[in-house]
Amino acid sequence: MAGYHEDAEMTAEACRDGHYHTGDIAAADADGYLTYVGRADDVFKASDYKISPFELESILLEHPYVTEVAIVPSPDPLRAAVPKAFICLVQDAVARPQDAAAEIFAHARERLSAYQRVRIVEFVTELPKTISGKIRRVELREREADRVAHASAEGQYLDRDFR
Repeated sequence: MAGYHEDAEMTAEACRDGHYHTGDIAAADADGYLTYVGRADDVFKASDYKISPFELESILLEHPYVTEVAIVPSPDPLRAAVPKAFICLVQDAVARPQDAAAEIFAHARERLSAYQRVRIVEFVTELPKTISGKIRRVELREREADRVAHASAEGQYLDRDFR
């Protein structure tokens, strides 16, 4: 592409060092294979570790109760942020949110490193999406920041309560 229409600043930011920078993050292994990590604007730090929502979402989606999930940072006074999961459940699990939370936290503890562990779960009936069907994490981040600012704990399941 030649650049952004009538926007030299955006063109300079995206088209630098002879490459177009998409905002996607990938990791290369010793054989040169690339593995998608996530979007640069979605990755966040928790206790000075970089957290990729995509990686955590992939693990949670393996659980049979989870139909959809979005991971966002939840502000935390000690760790700066902790991973929070907004989860849509299968119909059978909706009536038993306490049991579902316990099983999902156990599933995450078995498969994730301690620094990646999802610390908060909130069950939702649907996730906000763009017209093209992508989850609007920005909306969920704003919602979570507002919840923390108002010290609301309603509908929140905390990992520490299920150990």
